[in-house]
Amino acid sequence: MVATSTLKPKSSECVSELADRRYDHGCIDAGLDFWDHCLDEPQRAADATEDRTCQQLAKMFENCLSRAKKTTLHCSSVLVPEKLTRRIAREVLRLASCEPCGLRGSVLYVHLELDKGCKQLERIVYDATVVPTFELTLVFKQDGTAWPSLRDFLFMGTCFAPTFRHALKLSPGFRLVKKKLYSSSAGTVIEEC
Repeated sequence: MVATSTLKPKSSECVSELADRRYDHGCIDAGLDFWDHCLDEPQRAADATEDRTCQQLAKMFENCLSRAKKTTLHCSSVLVPEKLTRRIAREVLRLASCEPCGLRGSVLYVHLELDKGCKQLERIVYDATVVPTFELTLVFKQDGTAWPSLRDFLFMGTCFAPTFRHALKLSPGFRLVKKKLYSSSAGTVIEEC
């Protein structure tokens, strides 16, 4: 049996046609199951690759926050809502999917929105060998409902008080801004999540 683009789906007509040619029903079902599996396999491979890329991107965001907590944010820990970086990674992949080079052609600017304005945490070039075709600005939001911890109040009056915070809690919401580069229809897409 040969798989072609006109392969009939596994149906009673297809099976009866092969049975008329004296093929064994068990062999027919096994053959059709094999080709159904093969036809589905490219989608499964693409899904696995996308999932791996999503995990890598989420890990990049987590590492960015980890590096920024001591240098830029001046806190001992950053509390990230469960699956936030994974949600952001999926959105980034969705926005990159319609670009000529995909995610490889992106430059990601990571910011944190604080009470006093936005603070840039990091600039991430996903693939330095590719000329960027678009920019994405990710803005994490601080959770405004979080109460400061007792330990933060105890630090008041010490040498750490003005600049050092114990913990920073992020909100489950974020903002992604996409700016196309080198395009006649260059535009900006803002997504609030």
